Amino acid sequence: MRVGIVGVQGAVSEHEEMVRALGHKPVWITRPGALDDISALIMPGGESTTISRLLESTGLFAKIREKGAGGMPIFGTCAGMVLLAKKGGAQVRKTQQKLLGLMDMEVSRNAFGRQRESFEASLDIEGVGNRFPCIFIRAPAVMGTWGGCRPLARFGKAIVAAEQGNLLATSFHPELSGDMRIHEYFLAKA
Repeated sequence: MRVGIVGVQGAVSEHEEMVRALGHKPVWITRPGALDDISALIMPGGESTTISRLLESTGLFAKIREKGAGGMPIFGTCAGMVLLAKKGGAQVRKTQQKLLGLMDMEVSRNAFGRQRESFEASLDIEGVGNRFPCIFIRAPAVMGTWGGCRPLARFGKAIVAAEQGNLLATSFHPELSGDMRIHEYFLAKA
């Protein structure tokens, strides 16, 4: 299976390694037409405002929204989670960041603090398994869900993994953990 990874900014190569280790072909996505030749898409972590602007300038933004709304499995990690949300918190509003608006959730950027407050935690993730090693780096958090979006994992009161049909989002970076269970779970959707 060909699995696209948005390649405009962020942790692209780490996702590429996970996809390849699971026996699939990773494809860097940098132009809209490339989305027609894949079965699933990963939106990596990075800086969400920058990624949003690059998606718009390359023409990928509208095409990703169209593909996600049409049923293509999309997995967003960290910044990718922010972009998948229908609503953003104060920082999203302040930067006037454009969101894809695909998941029924509100996300707060940098919910756990800045870079120096990065941390790791082992969490139980519904459908994935127990004691998953989660790496949080300037991580967002889901502040609320509605409609078809359901939480899969929490850290304290914050939702850090959520799912809605063909869409999956995590606050943390599973591609840095060495544990392939979330990628396996996501790719089973395709």
